[in-house]
Amino acid sequence: MTDRKADIRRKTGETDIEVSLTLQGSGKADLDTGLPFLEHMLTLFAHHGLFDLRVRARGDLEVDGHHTVEDVGLCLGEAFREALGDKAGIARYGSCLLPMDDALVLTAVDLSGRPYLGLDFPLTAGRIGTFDLELVPEFLRAFSTRGGFNLHVRRLAGENNHHLVEALFKGLGRSLGDACSLDPRRQQVPSTKGLL
Repeated sequence: MTDRKADIRRKTGETDIEVSLTLQGSGKADLDTGLPFLEHMLTLFAHHGLFDLRVRARGDLEVDGHHTVEDVGLCLGEAFREALGDKAGIARYGSCLLPMDDALVLTAVDLSGRPYLGLDFPLTAGRIGTFDLELVPEFLRAFSTRGGFNLHVRRLAGENNHHLVEALFKGLGRSLGDACSLDPRRQQVPSTKGLL
């Protein structure tokens, strides 16, 4: 069993990202990305998943937020994969049906080692503040692909885009928090194959 922590750095011609993650944390977030809405969502994600998360991101925001959001997703996914180690003893699955005012969002994850994003989450506006809503699926795709996990997200009700995206990130935190949790009855990897 590892200490269930990871520190990831990714530096490209477009971004410079550092992510520190502790799976068994207290929900603390220390974020500096240049994208206030992304920081708001990641704060909710960490709080509701009980992860300790530190992110420092510098990107070409003069172009737009795409590279920064995608690369934060890649680094966060890599941090989860590394922090989980061989996945012995984890619950593996997690899901959350999360209401927030008019919004109702379902998130479900399987830390299977097989990346997949099933996304049925239509949004009606182009932006929340200065944040392009098309970056929400880009973040989720990068996060689940690099993290090597199966993620399904469904919008079940709601019209307010802020509520919908907030419910998504809260639910994602809860789902991953449950999936990463250790089951004291389980000593092995939670798969009949013996490997995830």
